[in-house]
Amino acid sequence: MQPIDLNKRIDTLDYLRGFALLGIILVNIPGLLWIEAPKRPIDIAYHHILMLFVEGKFFTIFSFLFGVGFYIARAYAKNEKAFLLFIRRIILLFLIGLVHAFFHPGEALTVYAIFGLLALPFYKVRKEINLTIGLILLAITAYYGIKIAMPLPLILLGLAAGQYRIFENLNVKRKKIIVFTIMMFFISIGGLLYQWNYVPSSLIDFNSLSEEEFAEHITNIEQFSLIGLQFSPFVSAFYVGLIILLLQLPFFKFVLSPLKGYGRMALTNYLGQTALILFVGHAFQLIGNISYIQSLWICLGIYIIQLLFSRLWLKFFQFGPFEWLWRMGTYWTVPSMFKNSREF
Repeated sequence: MQPIDLNKRIDTLDYLRGFALLGIILVNIPGLLWIEAPKRPIDIAYHHILMLFVEGKFFTIFSFLFGVGFYIARAYAKNEKAFLLFIRRIILLFLIGLVHAFFHPGEALTVYAIFGLLALPFYKVRKEINLTIGLILLAITAYYGIKIAMPLPLILLGLAAGQYRIFENLNVKRKKIIVFTIMMFFISIGGLLYQWNYVPSSLIDFNSLSEEEFAEHITNIEQFSLIGLQFSPFVSAFYVGLIILLLQLPFFKFVLSPLKGYGRMALTNYLGQTALILFVGHAFQLIGNISYIQSLWICLGIYIIQLLFSRLWLKFFQFGPFEWLWRMGTYWTVPSMFKNSREF
């Protein structure tokens, strides 16, 4: 099994990984900084925006892309050591996730590693079967709001997308992508409107509520979250389709270009988000003393730092720091970090 040729990377996947990272940090930061439930109107409005357009959507994209990456990694693994090296790669990801979990209990790397192992036998299964099983399992897990189990069907769908070569020669598939994106848009709008019917009121005097009103309020909270998760695959699919279409246009490809390096260093930047959030939180004593809208400004600052860092780093190096360590642990060699250098 040879390391994947960097010249064969599918750039669109890096853009999409970078885009997914932008949303993941917005969802993770409230838990890391122990942000209390919103009370001010501006915090309530921002929280609703997160629940409608972010929560569950970017996590879905990232899980799907993990499946696509899983297919690509296995596609370049041809010799008898392929299985062993892939297992080693997954185990390393799991161990990185375990360490990360000490700092971020809601981290996803261990989940991806576990489901990556479960999905391994499906690599040799026909693409039609993977697509069918993935859609059925996703429908079940999304309908019942089993978020922790959703990565498995999403990984299978990503694997099927790789088998169907969805992300290759995208320019000749433009009409199909446009139709798909429009369909996902209208389904997403319907889902968001349906979800909005259950938007819970945050400015409530609970002491003045009757038992029926209190029960209705709890139902709204549960349904608002559940419906958002149920329709998240459609919204995520719309986001993916839209990004792919925008990348076909030179102007937007230039505007979105920072996402390419950001996504190429996805592991480093994912772990870096946690490190930066906790550093800022402890350095400025923000743990439990920050509002939702204030957390947005921290995220924007981290965006700037990481986007610039990724762009600068990849001018000189082939891999992100943690991507390099991951490769070294997988292949038991020391790959050269610098561009235009041979491994030794």
